[in-house]
Amino acid sequence: MTESAAQKKYLQKQKRERRLIFAARILLFVGFLALWECSAQTGLIDSFIFSSPSRIWQTFLKMCMDQSLFTHIGVTLKETLLSFFFVVIAGIGTAVLLWLCPRLSRVLEPYLVILNSLPKSALAPLLIVWLGANERTIIVAGMSVALFGSVINLYTGFRETDPEKSRLIQALGGTRKDELLKIVLPSSIPLVLSVMKVNIGLCLVGVVIGEFIGARQGLGYLIIYGSQTFKLTWVLMSIVILCIIAMVLYGILGFAEKWYLKRK
Repeated sequence: MTESAAQKKYLQKQKRERRLIFAARILLFVGFLALWECSAQTGLIDSFIFSSPSRIWQTFLKMCMDQSLFTHIGVTLKETLLSFFFVVIAGIGTAVLLWLCPRLSRVLEPYLVILNSLPKSALAPLLIVWLGANERTIIVAGMSVALFGSVINLYTGFRETDPEKSRLIQALGGTRKDELLKIVLPSSIPLVLSVMKVNIGLCLVGVVIGEFIGARQGLGYLIIYGSQTFKLTWVLMSIVILCIIAMVLYGILGFAEKWYLKRK
């Protein structure tokens, strides 16, 4: 099927718009870095407190040379991916269980809402006391931030599956299991991918909170240690790296979502 002149013109306009937005984002970022660097160099801001892009880059290179930074990044990334994996498995499993047992869902729903709204930073010290200052505790802290919201969103999505298809399965003599496997789960894959995109960032937040309190490695530990010893360049460098990690992980899941939607 050939494209008409109007379609080609529209597609070119959309492509120019995307390029313009991308260029504006790059210019805004470069302008921010330039303003930050110039302000630090000229003394408009205190470079000891606010650091500067050049000092952050030099610190990054120095820590890469002695390979200490790779250890901290690897620990945080490992804990984030493990907590994310367990959140996906536990979230989908719990949502399926609630969908299969409506009475159980009515009993547990208010508790899930309360647990989801509870400030997770308040749980971290208790987790350290209960489970000890180890990697397992930090993974649990990462899970606690994302799990309950994941269950609520997935269960709500399962309940909103097309009722006409459900009635068709029932009319054909299908069981609740058939309805789950043939309608609910297949139609909810875009929802699952969307929830996963949110959860990966929440797991990273939870892991960093856990590292603040009970870790000797990781970017969260580096932030706390840097703030306590007034090495604020370490703090800002760790924050920048966390932003990059979050963007990369979110981008990977976003690519997976686009690939699935195109394939569908």
